[in-house]
Amino acid sequence: MSTTTGRRTLVRATTAAALAASAALLAGPAAHAAEDDTYVPSQPSMRLTTLVSACEQDAAYLDYAIEVEGTDHDTVTVTWINPDGESVVRSGLPLQGRLLWPGAVVDDEGKGVDWPGWRLEDGEWVEGDEYGWVRPAVDVSFEVNPHVLVTTVYPPSSPDCATNPPGRDDPAGVAPVSNEVSASAQNPSLAETGATVGLYAALAAGLAVVGAAIVLLSRRSRRS
Repeated sequence: MSTTTGRRTLVRATTAAALAASAALLAGPAAHAAEDDTYVPSQPSMRLTTLVSACEQDAAYLDYAIEVEGTDHDTVTVTWINPDGESVVRSGLPLQGRLLWPGAVVDDEGKGVDWPGWRLEDGEWVEGDEYGWVRPAVDVSFEVNPHVLVTTVYPPSSPDCATNPPGRDDPAGVAPVSNEVSASAQNPSLAETGATVGLYAALAAGLAVVGAAIVLLSRRSRRS
């Protein structure tokens, strides 16, 4: 009789220990979540895969291409940022295209006839107009959701294409640009989720072992 009572006591003690261990393990993630609230929901991302300043028919252009994920937006707003005045904003643009440089003007055949930073006075081209701020470099924002801010450089003239008025030299310090820029929101929830899954897997395995021990002790108790 005393042996049976002792085994029953052992079963009860083992069950209580298992429940206490389960409660402690389950409380861990809750306490961690309360103390370290670092979960960030998945956010849209965009990547600027092409950004090239170019010259064609004596006119300056900016070629761009954007890849987006996690959003239905299929247009981009491009802002040429004026540090001292009104910026130039182009909205509703496709995710890939070519933009004429602010201040550049082309004729009906697409040939450049005016250039940013220059003005025609008495038949002579002189430096200085309302678009002088776009050269030699300018910040440009591409906004879908989120946005990317890059610095672009006014393209230099070449023997085959002039980005300045006839007979005028290139602005100092100008060079073509071709680069790739990416912008995506980091999502630390993946690491957090993995840690939680591992914890619950360990908990399940531990409970399975404890359960098997309880069953074995119960069977031996009945036989006695």
